[in-house]
Amino acid sequence: MIESLAGLRPVLVPVAILVLAGAALWIGPSLPPTLAGLKEAGAYFVLVAGAGMGVWFNRGRTFVAAMSLLIAYFGYRLALDYGAESFAVRAVYTAAVVLVPLNVLVALLLPERGVSYHGDYRWLFIVAGEILLVAWIASSGRSALSGVAWQGLFDHWLLTSPRAPQLGPPFLARVLFSAALTAAVWRAWPQKDGPVSRLAVGIAGALVGFFVGCEWVRNQTVFGVFTAAAGAILIVSMLQESRRLAFNDELTGLPGRRALREAMAGLGPRYVLAMADVDHFKSFNDTHGHDIGDQVLKLVAARLAEVGGGGRAFRYGGEEFTVLFTDATLAEAMSHLEDTRASVAAYRMAVRGEERPKEKELGEKLRTHVPEASQPPEKLLSVTVSIGAAGPAERSTPTQVLKAADEALYRAKRGGRNRVGK
Repeated sequence: MIESLAGLRPVLVPVAILVLAGAALWIGPSLPPTLAGLKEAGAYFVLVAGAGMGVWFNRGRTFVAAMSLLIAYFGYRLALDYGAESFAVRAVYTAAVVLVPLNVLVALLLPERGVSYHGDYRWLFIVAGEILLVAWIASSGRSALSGVAWQGLFDHWLLTSPRAPQLGPPFLARVLFSAALTAAVWRAWPQKDGPVSRLAVGIAGALVGFFVGCEWVRNQTVFGVFTAAAGAILIVSMLQESRRLAFNDELTGLPGRRALREAMAGLGPRYVLAMADVDHFKSFNDTHGHDIGDQVLKLVAARLAEVGGGGRAFRYGGEEFTVLFTDATLAEAMSHLEDTRASVAAYRMAVRGEERPKEKELGEKLRTHVPEASQPPEKLLSVTVSIGAAGPAERSTPTQVLKAADEALYRAKRGGRNRVGK
């Protein structure tokens, strides 16, 4: 149950922002006349900030989403100058609800290569082309250049809202929104036991927010607030991803040394720190290669992450890991560390050969059904870890306890490795 809730954690922030946006519209007090314009204009500030952060963090997909939302919102507000019932409003609105999910869908299907890939700014021409096309269509009936032929196009069932004559996302837009949302969920899904992509979750949330605003586009306040909420979701997702990269180790997925230092700063009088080190890792790496070495580190990290007793594992650096127990005695922690050490030692890692299936699920099935004794011994590798643990002494600091744990680790190594010392 707890693991299921933890898996839903990345979704909580987008949902909370959308709920707050709805609550603000429902029960929020009216702004004073001097600030009333913020309900509509606030979306500009949020979306410009989101696009700017996309450039700053070099996040191409998020930038595409923010820029598409910004241009769509600006275009619709501009078209309102011709009258809420004008053809220009209908044309710009239809283009917005079609092009925004289309742009996001294309960005999600293509590899993430940042805002500028080797100085390639072809996306600028695409944006300019979309703006010019929409402006040309929207001027139908007002300019001899565009004529009136475009006006009949929007009577096609693909571009007609189910709520016609009221504005609403037409069938084509709903299909594209569904496709873009599916692509975002696909991108967000953990790959190879990796983390959930908060950026993709943010894009999915932004699509939902914009779609909700488009459903009630006649109410400019609702449209503005939910478009601003979509931009806020994109901003928060970039901040969350940046924090994850700053505090988590990319290879193992464990929190890194910076997160450890932060956790140590808030420790009370009762805790245990343990240092773990992969035995003979350098010779193992030299013999089998860095790819296998990386797999070993992932294996050890996964076992340490499952340590009992409320322990939390960190990647300290290289082949070293730290385990922190925030409310345990040294004796209690030693028992859980010993279980983890035994779990690592008992695991047999199959080295991928040319004939071994590359699909993870099929490989696991074969490893389960084929006895280890019948497999070629050179294909199975085992690894062990040595662990040293220490608790706080009188007037000792967490840094001193960590040093004591490191000294206990080296005593365990000198004692023969594959053991837990204190």
